[in-house]
Amino acid sequence: MPQGPPIGEREREILTAIVETFIVTGEPVGSRTLARANREGLSPATIRNVMSDLADSGYLEQPHTSAGRVPSTEAYRYYVEQLTGKARLSDDDENIIQKSFHGVTDVQEFMERTSHVLSLISRNVGVAVAIRGSKNALEHVYFSRLGDQKVLAVLVTRSGLVRDRVLRMDLPQDDLDAAARFLNENFRGWTMESMRNELARRLEQERSEYDRLMASVEQLYKQGALAADDGAQTVYVEGASNLVAGEHDRDRLQELLRTLEEKQKIVGLLGAYLDAKQEAVRVVIGLDQALPSMRNFVLIGAPARVGGEVMGSLAVIGPTRIDYQNTMNAVSYIARMFDKILNESE
Repeated sequence: MPQGPPIGEREREILTAIVETFIVTGEPVGSRTLARANREGLSPATIRNVMSDLADSGYLEQPHTSAGRVPSTEAYRYYVEQLTGKARLSDDDENIIQKSFHGVTDVQEFMERTSHVLSLISRNVGVAVAIRGSKNALEHVYFSRLGDQKVLAVLVTRSGLVRDRVLRMDLPQDDLDAAARFLNENFRGWTMESMRNELARRLEQERSEYDRLMASVEQLYKQGALAADDGAQTVYVEGASNLVAGEHDRDRLQELLRTLEEKQKIVGLLGAYLDAKQEAVRVVIGLDQALPSMRNFVLIGAPARVGGEVMGSLAVIGPTRIDYQNTMNAVSYIARMFDKILNESE
């Protein structure tokens, strides 16, 4: 993350006060406001001089003819650097998170709740992306004849996700049981995509050597018994309405909402900024390089891991006036909880 020029202790304290005041009020911050709250009793004139130096260094901007200043992108970046690792989640927010995830053992359910909880705590947009991995690999499959021309296919993944569908086909139960045994014995632990690819290869290669078992497997395969209901990634987005109160430009608001509705853009946004190798929460200020509609917005996110395996990512998207400290703590806490809960559920 690029940084502006180094600043001294007094400048740091005043810049921090400006950023925190602006986050709360949304109004340009003047020297008199800072002087009233300053513990060292600095005069407005002294503070004005420091603010002028900060502006020259690129940390402050002066909107229109206002006497006050507002933080620049560099100011927010500097502020975030000072926060890293220096605070903990509030007891109230910790209780909300603990209650929200009580009893959850499934990746998809955890991610769906994550988007809601992050939206609730940050009062912005909560995002969670679940990707397929070994936890979403096959645990077992079961087939049951329902009647003439109907078969129930039940597929259970390692994450505990259960998918079922009714197929229009006519196979006796003995053949269905044999097909299920074959798949469970040969493909337990395989991802859905890998299993389907291998089955397609075997069916093509062994076409001249079909026996009754492989004929049954082929019929089930072609009818979609092993098809996943979701794509490679499942995206949960909640809290878009939180942007309505803070965004007064109607055209820009509509553009933002359209962007959030296009799930693939959200996947691309998190993919562009969140590195699977990162250990800590990452804060990205100014998202317009990836999505022009997200200028003056920030992303606070982290990978979601189980052990060493990345299962997805979670993040909050909001305006630059977001409560950085609280949001960073919430994202970090939930990411750690994800690893703990899903490991224990194995």
